Amino acid sequence: MESKIKLFEHQKVRTAWNETEEKWYFSIIDVIEILTDSPRPRKYWNALKTKLKSEGSELSQKLGQLKMEANDGKMRITDVADVEQLLRLIQSIPSPKAEPFKQWLAKVGYERMQEIADPAQSLDRARENWQKLGRSEKWIQQRMTGQETRNKLTDYWKKSGVEKSDEFAFLTNIIHQEWSGITVKKHKKLKKLKTQNLRDHMSEAELIFTALAELSTRQIAESVEAKGIIQNTSAGKKGGRIAKNARLALEQKTGKKVISSENFLPPAKEQKKL
Repeated sequence: MESKIKLFEHQKVRTAWNETEEKWYFSIIDVIEILTDSPRPRKYWNALKTKLKSEGSELSQKLGQLKMEANDGKMRITDVADVEQLLRLIQSIPSPKAEPFKQWLAKVGYERMQEIADPAQSLDRARENWQKLGRSEKWIQQRMTGQETRNKLTDYWKKSGVEKSDEFAFLTNIIHQEWSGITVKKHKKLKKLKTQNLRDHMSEAELIFTALAELSTRQIAESVEAKGIIQNTSAGKKGGRIAKNARLALEQKTGKKVISSENFLPPAKEQKKL
């Protein structure tokens, strides 16, 4: 299950792509917050579920639940709906944004089909989004190179018996903590991030050392033919240590810390508008 944050008119919608079913799933709470502008979307959803049930609708009973990242950075269970279910749900929510949101849903689905047919389009869209956010070409290139390195590592993990998302997160944190000296969670806190992707807010140096740690991890794992979570954990610590030694050497020469609070977030006033 691939989790992503999508934007509808600058408002976030947590999503997850199920490769087996070839379906997007959307956080219902996020959708309701957008459509209703309610300060308490969870309460609105609970009341709507009760209303639908009293009317004999089976929709709420058929909805699923997935773990998605909450505002506090923790993974929490939340109600989700696929596109078909969401369209039916929108009919029960009076909102001037209903039609634009339906069009947005169609666009999200269409773009995913394009990306499956031609994966390069996903990279093109990512580059375009980063350009809109003001990232330099140098940063974008480093981010994309790092993502390719990351993908090769996760491909190896899948082949070696590591399949669950929580196992991926565990191994990623092991590598990150080894090279940087702090956990992913603490790194995000340092940068004042909540639901944002940490790598999208890394400095150029942080991206380079992350890529070095993951490249080293994969090559070590391949050399010893690491299998399962335990052996890949060992490879992750060794790979992370290589990047750590390089980081410490650079910091000693420059007198500057690699780990930064730099985050690319807009000023507080602009964040409120978003």
